[in-house]
Amino acid sequence: MTDQTDSQETEHHLQDLPDDIAADFTVPQHWEDYTPEQHAIWDRLYTRQEKLLPNYAEQSFIDGLSKLNLHRGGIPKFDDLNEELEKLTGWTIVPVPCLVPDDIFFEHLANRRFPAGNFIRRLDQLDYIQEPDVFHDVFGHVPMLTNPVFADYMQAYGEGGLRSLGFDCLKNLAALYWYTVEFGLVQTDQGLRIYGAGILSSASETRFCVEDPSPNRLKFDLERVMRTDYRIDDFQQTYFVIDSYESLFRATVDTDFAPLYERLHKAPRWQVDYIDNEAELLHRGTQAYAKAGGRFAKVS
Repeated sequence: MTDQTDSQETEHHLQDLPDDIAADFTVPQHWEDYTPEQHAIWDRLYTRQEKLLPNYAEQSFIDGLSKLNLHRGGIPKFDDLNEELEKLTGWTIVPVPCLVPDDIFFEHLANRRFPAGNFIRRLDQLDYIQEPDVFHDVFGHVPMLTNPVFADYMQAYGEGGLRSLGFDCLKNLAALYWYTVEFGLVQTDQGLRIYGAGILSSASETRFCVEDPSPNRLKFDLERVMRTDYRIDDFQQTYFVIDSYESLFRATVDTDFAPLYERLHKAPRWQVDYIDNEAELLHRGTQAYAKAGGRFAKVS
C-alpha cells in the first residue's frame, strides 16, 4: 500500500531507473522475462482473492474481472488487456518500473492511461507490500476501470491533479485518492461493499474494513476526506463510504477547488481516527486494532 501522490515517497523510488524508460516513465512490460515462480505468485494471489471477494467487492469489480478475462492464468499481458479495456471505456494500461512523479501520474490519468507496476512481489510479501506491484495495480485497480462512471472519475481526478500543481495541496489531493481509489467503500442494497484497490488486493484488509469493529466508517464528504491523514503502513483507522460512483464523480467535477484549497491551507489536518461533530457517522470504531499496535504489535 503506497501513496502514489506523496512527493517524498515518489522521490525515494526514482533511483536505479532502467535504461529503456521513456520520458513519461513508461517501460516495456517485458512479459517474457517473468519466471514461472512469478506467474505462480500471481495465480496464488488471484485464487485467494477470487474466493473471498464475491462477499465483499462491489459488483462492478466482479464484472470487470470477467470482462477482462483476468482469470486466464499467470501475469496478464498488458497488450491483451488493453484490447478489451480500450473498447469498454477508452482506458489503457501503461507499464512503469516504479512510482512516477506527480505531474506525470496526473498526465497519464487525465489521458485515460493507468500506470501499472511491471514487477511482482516476492513470496514473503504476499500479505503486505509497500510499493504497488502488478498484482495490486492490475487486479486491484483495472477491473474498476471497466465501470464507465468510475473511469470518468479517474480521468477527472487526473485533470484536477494537473490543475492543483500550483496550489501546494498535493497532500490533500492524495487523501482524496487514498480514501476513494485505494481504500473506498460504497453503500449498496447488499450492504457495504469495497471498490478501493488497496483493499481488493489484500485478503486481510478485505475482511477488516467491512466487518471489524475497530475502524471508523464515515459518510463521504469531500472536504473532510481531504483534511484527514491516512496510514500507508497498515490498515486504515477510518474508511469513507460513498453512496454511488455518480455521487463521487459529481462531488469532484462540480466543486470549485480553488476556494477549497484556500480553506484547506488555513485548516489543520485531522488525525487518522478523528471524528468531528459534523461528521455523518456510520460506525464509530473502537480503534482496538490500532491501539494494540496493528501490524507492528509485539508478539508475546
